[in-house]
Amino acid sequence: MTAKPTPRSIPRHISRRQRPQAPGPQRNTLPAEAGADVAAIIRVDHAGEYGAVRIYEGQLAVMRARAGTSPAVKVIAHMAEQEQQHLTAFDALINERRVRPTALAPLWHVAGFALGAASAMLGEKSAMACTAAVENVIDGHYAKQIATLDHDPALKKTIADFRADEIAHRNEALSHGAEKAPAYRLFSSAVKAGCHLAIRLSERL
Repeated sequence: MTAKPTPRSIPRHISRRQRPQAPGPQRNTLPAEAGADVAAIIRVDHAGEYGAVRIYEGQLAVMRARAGTSPAVKVIAHMAEQEQQHLTAFDALINERRVRPTALAPLWHVAGFALGAASAMLGEKSAMACTAAVENVIDGHYAKQIATLDHDPALKKTIADFRADEIAHRNEALSHGAEKAPAYRLFSSAVKAGCHLAIRLSERL
């Protein structure tokens, strides 16, 4: 009896059809460096706004004791209110994006108030000179950040809005006699140098 021929087995790698893979969960396509940069931006800006609030608190403590409710006090108080709004926004971003705050916050707490109080003790024009110098640095700092944030439009808009406030603060300080402060150029240069150093440290620590 002749055995019936059995069909030759087809190799698995040929018989199996290629099945389309189910799409997996979408991943963040941003490079790791972008996430790190955003964290550094939020950290340093949070520190900067905290420092600004403390500078204005120091100025107001001295100016209110000396001049009560002078026009300059009202101007500084309005700026302080806006800086507090900025700080509140960055407080929220720190929590929402789980960014580590700067470890130098205790230093900026003291240094910011001391700078503000010292500038006000030199007179209202010196307080305005301090404000103009700080805001000039922050204007340039925010401008550089905005240029790198096309991948994060929400953060870019927040910083752009805050930058507009900082520019207005600088212009207001200049219109209230900042450049007439004693040793204006030397004082302004010293404040700017301190701000640049604080930025570099807060980005890293």
